[in-house]
Amino acid sequence: MGLFESATFWHWWVLGSILIVLEVFSPGVFFLWMAISAGIVGLVLLLLPGLGWEIQILIFALFSVVSIVAWRIYLVKHPTRSDQPRLNRRGEQYIDRIFTLGEPVVNGQGKIKVDDSTWKVRGDDCPAGTRVKVVGVDGVVLQVDIIREQDSVS
Repeated sequence: MGLFESATFWHWWVLGSILIVLEVFSPGVFFLWMAISAGIVGLVLLLLPGLGWEIQILIFALFSVVSIVAWRIYLVKHPTRSDQPRLNRRGEQYIDRIFTLGEPVVNGQGKIKVDDSTWKVRGDDCPAGTRVKVVGVDGVVLQVDIIREQDSVS
């Protein structure tokens, strides 16, 4: 364990810098919290230079786990808002759009041509040519409601 016994504060700061570089090249925010933890250990070691390597690793591990868990809890309570919340959710992008059925819906199942693709739909039975509105998505199946004439006027 000679490597750990000779560790100084700047070793931890170098580790923190390496972790920041890893963060830049990886998706999500994970290595950032470990980099901050390494920086904190380096600061503690700068203030208390006689700290044993076991305590250094323990402090690093504790700060890493606590900061990652705290960030996850924060994200659950404060989700990231987006100006395009349906981006990369292709089915959800069709919600509230109105289409005309090319084929009838039989036994609650049918198909609809949407832009450049065909989607399965689920809804009330109706003949081809009926106007329907997409009201939801269940996996790769669009949930549709029939548009009545009084609905389209209001």
